[in-house]
Amino acid sequence: MFTGLSAFPLTPITASGVDEQGFIKILTRLTAARVDSMGILGSTGSYAYLTREQRKRIATLAKQHAGDIPMMVCVGAVSTDAILHLADDAQAAGANALLLPAVSYQSLNDEEVFSLFETVTRHVSVPVCIYDNPGTTHFTFTDELHGRLSSLEGVRSVKIPGVPGSPAAAAERVAVLRQHLHPGVTIGISSDAYAGLGLNAGCEVWYSVCGGLFPETAKQITEAAAAQDHEQVTALAARLEPLWVLFRKHGGSIRVIAAAAGVLGLTDTDCLPRPLQPLSADDTADIARVIATLGLK
Repeated sequence: MFTGLSAFPLTPITASGVDEQGFIKILTRLTAARVDSMGILGSTGSYAYLTREQRKRIATLAKQHAGDIPMMVCVGAVSTDAILHLADDAQAAGANALLLPAVSYQSLNDEEVFSLFETVTRHVSVPVCIYDNPGTTHFTFTDELHGRLSSLEGVRSVKIPGVPGSPAAAAERVAVLRQHLHPGVTIGISSDAYAGLGLNAGCEVWYSVCGGLFPETAKQITEAAAAQDHEQVTALAARLEPLWVLFRKHGGSIRVIAAAAGVLGLTDTDCLPRPLQPLSADDTADIARVIATLGLK
């Protein structure tokens, strides 16, 4: 399941709790597009803001509506005990894989992170993807640590945050990381603005926020990558630059994707967990224009 398009949907949240109907509407877009896998409760899925019971419910709903599409569930938390409970819940809900970040309050060192992954992989019966996201976890994985972790039974993929901005440098970055990884462990690009560069550089999977709301648009890029059509990958990714500009303008993807879900009529216009605030009417209008201009779907 660690190839192609792994779509990461928004978890819409209102004042009364998780918007289950809105979530199902978003999932329906993913199943209709036949994405290669779903990444449930990632950062745009607001895992860090939800209770254990809410996360279990979301994973269960996702499995009920995923059909035969594999589902990966994020089990990130600060304490190992909490992670193991979340892993049990995710597996009980039918997760086909787990996404594990190194979330911390006190700074973690490499040995502590290795011990965490070792404990989790011994505890669970499904594959694990390493979630390398220093912007939110404040832990930076080294290539050497990725290599050690990839030797653990059950670790099957690494979700990297981005690649350098030129094709040659991106290819070198992916090649260097791959030299450290155990054979069979895939590399996935996750920062959407670098998707084209990462896929052309040899990443086997796009862990995609864009794909979580606009799966058909994102799938065009991963299908071109599978066909080794580097020029088409570059052109399709470059065409989405107005969307990447919005992500950068608003401090990441979640506020933009939440506003876009409202524009599409899938959720309420305010569907972010507090203290996150919805975008202004003017900003939302800008997002609506980009969706229409690019024909995102």
